Amino acid sequence: MRHNDSSGSRPLQFVKVISWSLFIIILGFSLLLSVFISKYAEQTLLEKQEQFGLLLAENVSHQVFTRFVLPTVMKYGAIKLRNETQANVLDEVVRSTIHSFHVSSLRIYDADGVITYSLNKEEIGSKGGALYMITHTWQTAEFSAEILAKVSKIASLFRLDLKPGSLMLRAYYPLRAERSLTDINANPIMGILEFNQDITHDFLATLNFERLIIAFSLITSLVLFFLVLIVLRRAERLSNLQFKEKEKLIFELQQQEKLAGMGRMVAGVAHEIRNPLGIICSSSELVLKKMKKEDNSYSRILEALNEEAKRLSRIVSEFLDYARPKKPAMLDLDMGKILDQLIVFMEPECERLNITVDSKYSGDLSAKGDKDLLYRAMYNLVSNALQAMDGKGQLFISATRDEGRLHITIHDTGPGFDPDHVEEVRDPFFTTKNSGTGLGLALVSTILESHGVEMALSNAEEGGARVDLIFPD
Repeated sequence: MRHNDSSGSRPLQFVKVISWSLFIIILGFSLLLSVFISKYAEQTLLEKQEQFGLLLAENVSHQVFTRFVLPTVMKYGAIKLRNETQANVLDEVVRSTIHSFHVSSLRIYDADGVITYSLNKEEIGSKGGALYMITHTWQTAEFSAEILAKVSKIASLFRLDLKPGSLMLRAYYPLRAERSLTDINANPIMGILEFNQDITHDFLATLNFERLIIAFSLITSLVLFFLVLIVLRRAERLSNLQFKEKEKLIFELQQQEKLAGMGRMVAGVAHEIRNPLGIICSSSELVLKKMKKEDNSYSRILEALNEEAKRLSRIVSEFLDYARPKKPAMLDLDMGKILDQLIVFMEPECERLNITVDSKYSGDLSAKGDKDLLYRAMYNLVSNALQAMDGKGQLFISATRDEGRLHITIHDTGPGFDPDHVEEVRDPFFTTKNSGTGLGLALVSTILESHGVEMALSNAEEGGARVDLIFPD
């Protein structure tokens, strides 16, 4: 039985599709989860930065009022920032307060949007460009902040470093006179504070965290993918093994069905053919002997008739042996003695065909089996080798014990097996010879299988057919 169905040879051909589909699903889910986590972390960072910005603004407001406004009013009676002394005091208070907070610019506006104080003294006295936010903050009296990004957040993931000022927090806060500690609305607004704080360093830390999450997700996805791939590959191997076992069982079942059908047929025909054929063989042989003594001219015809009767008798015997295989008697035996007996028996035939036999075996060649059946199997294999060489050649017979198992090799110098039919020569009725039933190797296979012997057919590298027999432990 031979299968050419490509789907049968690989029952789990779709393993690759499943593997890559699972990889894409796992990778996609992991990336989505990592993006969600990283974005949540980024949003949390920005919210915290806004809270820190509010704390910084409140601290600046408090420091300005307590360290500048109160002392200045008490000393000078009024605040006049045109006075260089007052301006320097305010500048010192502000700079000491925002020190180490990465504030790149800070301005204080009056109600008309005029800059009354700035870290950049050249801006003092001019109107800033944030009049709307100044007016809005004065009206609402609430803190507000916004993030100014000079680089895309997605593009920043692929940059190892970010320049200072790549991400800024711009905040607006009403500066109040602290008259009441319990009611903030009772504290009048003195001005509007605007500052830009560089949060690039903190954002870069968040970016590194996002990269770590994404890298971890990718590694996790790859690990899960390879684990799934290993499981699927193992399942594929098990499935292929089960498929081969199933195919073998189906083949054996079909062989048994062939044997059963042939047995029924032969059982009916054997009685009708074998007995008359036996009478013909014995009678022709008796008459042939008499004619040879009398030197009768018809002796050659009768000799041919006798040979054909014998050949027909052998064919019937082969049918009977294949259809009704004998159950082997598993006894201890020495395969070396069987090979010696076979070589001695085949010696006249080898001399006639000008074939030399090279035998190499020694040591422990013990095995268990039926001596007669194994002799017949070895005889058929050697006979096939002699017929294949069809003339001058060499026959090599070797036997060794490899890892406790007896290994017998028969190698001839003939044309070898046809590569296209090397697996079919075991099938019953398959033959490449002009004559023959095609039951020789089929009968050998049946005998060896009943003994648990593995038979491998191949062509040797130096040419010729090679048969390897491996006996069980």
